[in-house]
Amino acid sequence: MSHTNDPTVIRRLLSDKGRWAVVGLSSNPGRTAYGIADYVRGLGHEIVPVHPKAETVHGQQGYPDLASVPGEIDVVDVFVNSQLAGAVVDEAIARGAKAVWLQQGVVDEDAARRAADAGLDVVMDTCPAIEAPRLGLL
Repeated sequence: MSHTNDPTVIRRLLSDKGRWAVVGLSSNPGRTAYGIADYVRGLGHEIVPVHPKAETVHGQQGYPDLASVPGEIDVVDVFVNSQLAGAVVDEAIARGAKAVWLQQGVVDEDAARRAADAGLDVVMDTCPAIEAPRLGLL
């Protein structure tokens, strides 16, 4: 059975102000994650860059992995390719995140199932910059 995104979950994740750990976010403005993280920030969320280089992005301190991020994480926003997404989802579960958002083009049905089974909200293969306007959240 394949994962189906729940519009109610998407609306809640985008509307309720939260702390988003953006995995794969670097200081490279040419990367999609850079622009989308700024978009999510513009919706009123706090962003936390997570990248092996632990760079500061959009004025926010970066961390090399989810385990290094202090405090609570509401949403783990996954900007890695599908082959690496499962490991990130497992880290998000272990870290106690409330939700995982796999970006457009990032699909891992097994990882989505593991996250849902662990009680996390799951959004897969879409983008906040697509969903927020579609749901009238701008």
